[in-house]
Amino acid sequence: MSIHLRPATRADLSQILAFIRELAEYEKLRESCVANEADLDLHLFGEHPKAEVVIAEWDGIAAGFALFFHTFSTFLGQPGIYLEDLYVRPELRGKGIGKTLLLHLARLAQLRGCGRVEWSVLNWNTPSIGFYESLGAKPLADWSVFRLSGEALENLASGKHN
Repeated sequence: MSIHLRPATRADLSQILAFIRELAEYEKLRESCVANEADLDLHLFGEHPKAEVVIAEWDGIAAGFALFFHTFSTFLGQPGIYLEDLYVRPELRGKGIGKTLLLHLARLAQLRGCGRVEWSVLNWNTPSIGFYESLGAKPLADWSVFRLSGEALENLASGKHN
């Protein structure tokens, strides 16, 4: 049994969307998942890609993925990698697939001159938190994640904020 990582291609769009939907189900956020193949195609493989995907295969079967993009830290003066999604199918967990994906991102970060790899995790997701901490990752206790989306984003963009 072996793990193989490869960059995603357009041919993987349906698999990527399936992984995203499975992750949304796991995170109890299915109703928030409105992604579709057309949007993924545009933003992952279009003229100006906004993110990258690595597919993990277990003996030739799609087992999981990591979707990530570059950020920039003004304090470090360096780029970083933000891991938007890391997912491994439940029946294939515990085989080192998630660790292999994170190892790949850590090495990619170093090759690209990045100062860090960051991601968010839901507070209730203790299996993932324990996994990340076992790899040396630390939670940022003094930081809160803010999100501007939907109507609030539209209002601010159009100058209709309070």
